[in-house]
Amino acid sequence: MTSPLILCLLLLLLPPHAAAGGVGGKWDLLLSNVGISAMHMQLLHTDRVVMFDRTDFGPSNISLPNGRCRRDPNDKALPIDCTAHSVEYDVAANSIRPLTVLTDVWCSSGAVSLDGSLVQAGGYNDGDHAVRTYKPCPACDWEELRNGLSQRRWYATSQILPDGRQIIVGGRRQFNYEFYPKKSDTSYNLPFLVQTNDPRLENNLYPFVFLNTDGNLFIFANNRAILFDHAGSKVMRTYPTIPGGDPRNYPSTGSAVLLPLRSKTGAEVMVCGGAPRGAFIRANNGDFVKALDTCGRIRINDPNPQWVMETMPLGRVMGDMLLLPDGNVLIINGAGTGTAGWEMGRSPVLSPVLYYPNKPSGLRFEVQNPTSIPRMYHSAAVLLRDGRVLVGGSNPHIYYNFTNVKFPTDLTLESFSPSYLDPQFAYLRPRIVTPVSESLFGYGQQVTIRFSIPPGRLDRGSITVTMIAPSFATHSFSMSQRLLVLDRGDVTPVGRSTYRIRVGMPGSGNLAPAGYYLLFVVHRDIPSEGIWIRIN
Repeated sequence: MTSPLILCLLLLLLPPHAAAGGVGGKWDLLLSNVGISAMHMQLLHTDRVVMFDRTDFGPSNISLPNGRCRRDPNDKALPIDCTAHSVEYDVAANSIRPLTVLTDVWCSSGAVSLDGSLVQAGGYNDGDHAVRTYKPCPACDWEELRNGLSQRRWYATSQILPDGRQIIVGGRRQFNYEFYPKKSDTSYNLPFLVQTNDPRLENNLYPFVFLNTDGNLFIFANNRAILFDHAGSKVMRTYPTIPGGDPRNYPSTGSAVLLPLRSKTGAEVMVCGGAPRGAFIRANNGDFVKALDTCGRIRINDPNPQWVMETMPLGRVMGDMLLLPDGNVLIINGAGTGTAGWEMGRSPVLSPVLYYPNKPSGLRFEVQNPTSIPRMYHSAAVLLRDGRVLVGGSNPHIYYNFTNVKFPTDLTLESFSPSYLDPQFAYLRPRIVTPVSESLFGYGQQVTIRFSIPPGRLDRGSITVTMIAPSFATHSFSMSQRLLVLDRGDVTPVGRSTYRIRVGMPGSGNLAPAGYYLLFVVHRDIPSEGIWIRIN
């Protein structure tokens, strides 16, 4: 018979998700009313999150400050609107500050620039050519360039490039791409977006765009993908259609991530969920079919890349996929039937799922504890520096609608804490001592990180250092999201319970475009609180 002492020791050796019994995570309601429905979200290096929905929803639940009003004769709901449609959330203070957008930001895209400003592109109506910049400072507000774009961009995707520009791909009836900042008032044709456009259905809006390690772009739309040389406007390779052939982009909205990048291993993309072909038409006729429950992984630089399919525990459309500091993937939000679009989703999926990319096939998915709040169409989620996931939004209605509907407009803000934040694992949690937050590093630079671990708990072989680019989240896709596992040296002691480790910064902008990143030390699957670093 095994002694209780040995059982306890075995339990301590298990990774946190196993020790927690297979179902984990904790939900907390942060604010019951942030004034808007958080359709778009971006974390900034000030630990503030900028959120916005759309100007033509009608009046929001938060007023603009000092009696200000937005006057826009072209607005389809309120030519004079004294309420805010964008807010800044202060994570530490758990408070909201209203911001002013001048034209409609609905269904737009964005990315963080080299200096840490949010640069947002496009929208609807008189905002579809606009570029808006939000500089993170205590009293800053949106600045708008009405004709910043060459083409109308509505349901487009942005991706930061190695040179610091963002490329803006597609959008409704836009089979082209452009750059911002722009050197000329030019857009460039992308026939792939014509080829993947289903007549009257589209199924290729908000394409999944990832920067490959060779500087080219992996672009997935509808049910297939290309590797694209954006500088030479040339398709470098065409990938196989994802098995089953069902669409994965809006309105059959699935999600996708670029799995964690490691030195000397190829880039791999994972696409999950969505809705079967024809689901949008059926939903429009009141028949809400089951969401797709499959995921596909593809190693995009292999000589003969092929999709490897897996089955999720829960079908999901309009889900979000987020990279966590420990290198795992959180799949959260969405519906079990129907599609994206006004009133088109049913059967909210309340339980997130954790995906462990490095576990054996068949053991990678783990259902987490559920929320009580449906997060349907127009929901969003972003990772915070402390390792929590911020979740908000859900408004499947043309206007704000709080009564007599299946899924009322939701103005709440929640956090989901993965099991690595459980207090029972505090004895394993590292704390970064140096460098200080906001430190600046160059490509290929060797950096010494000092961290502490509670006495007697260090497992040297389990230490990893990860860095994550904060993403722009909307419509089930986190734009410019990437996680790098840094090359590391030996862990050596420098004091009581304090250690150092040398890591190598990424070697080029193809691996990590310049800008702000969150850096974490991970010990036995438990991440430290992150610090902000800047790659110059």
